[in-house]
Amino acid sequence: SPLLPTASILCDLIDQLGITILGTSAKWIAVLEDRQIRPRETHKLDSLHTILSTGSPLKPLSYDYVYNHIKKDVVLGSITGGTDIISCFAGQNFTVPVYRGEIQCRNLGMAVESWSQEGKPVWGESGELVCLKPFPSMPTHFWNDDDGIKYTKAYFAKFPGVWTHGDFCTINPKTGGIVMLGRSDGTLNPNGVRFGSAEIYNIVESFCEVQDSLCVSQLLEAGLEERVILFLKMANQHQFSSELATKIKKSVRSQLSARHVPSHILETKDIPYTVSGKKVEVAVKRILSGEEVTNRGALANPASLDLYYDIPELETKPKEA
Repeated sequence: SPLLPTASILCDLIDQLGITILGTSAKWIAVLEDRQIRPRETHKLDSLHTILSTGSPLKPLSYDYVYNHIKKDVVLGSITGGTDIISCFAGQNFTVPVYRGEIQCRNLGMAVESWSQEGKPVWGESGELVCLKPFPSMPTHFWNDDDGIKYTKAYFAKFPGVWTHGDFCTINPKTGGIVMLGRSDGTLNPNGVRFGSAEIYNIVESFCEVQDSLCVSQLLEAGLEERVILFLKMANQHQFSSELATKIKKSVRSQLSARHVPSHILETKDIPYTVSGKKVEVAVKRILSGEEVTNRGALANPASLDLYYDIPELETKPKEA
């Protein structure tokens, strides 16, 4: 664990070993902020010139925390890619500015674009992350998939001939930076408006009352409709209330739109995460839609999924007497 024996262990190692590049996760940065750790006041960190964050989108507030409380003169590089490609589609660049909440640029050798559902490039709006040309570390096939069916289904089913990585993103037309919005299979689509969960997290987790949150869709009417459900894990010494839910809905409406507002905001005692620090949205979505989720091997806290079964407020049909 990067938090044991103390939450400052990685900062201790930076000073002890003269580490120059720290690779970590967005979750680690968020935990330090939540625990009010202030490395800038307790450590020198003279050797450190780059912090790389991956695993999940790095929230805008985390940029503020890093530059205010870890180190001012450091390149904070949020990066995105995948274990399967042994690489990054986008990441840090020492020659361009760091913009709050954005991955700096698309990487060399990666012909990355954001595409609409119709397969057209879009700027300044959400779309699928695609890569138009082969890249050096691109996998060419799967083991035990001689006919290539699994490989094609994994990457080329949505847009034939174009690598579709399964991530939802926005490319800023002014800065060229990328904002990751979550996995495509966890995309929210209420009333025909398609958006990523990260857009909600960036707003909700700025509330001091909220320690963590999970935003998923619940399928209704045999999957023909869906509604957005937001779960809140409360911060210490704060209690969930209808007043807080109302405040959050108003904030989402003003910063995004009325169609982004969750149908229900509920309290939960725990948020499921993978062992690599990613929120588990799809499994919860399946549970809320009436499915049984048995594969929990990749979860750091598998028992947390039990909290999402049989929630009275989310019953879609009356129980039999």
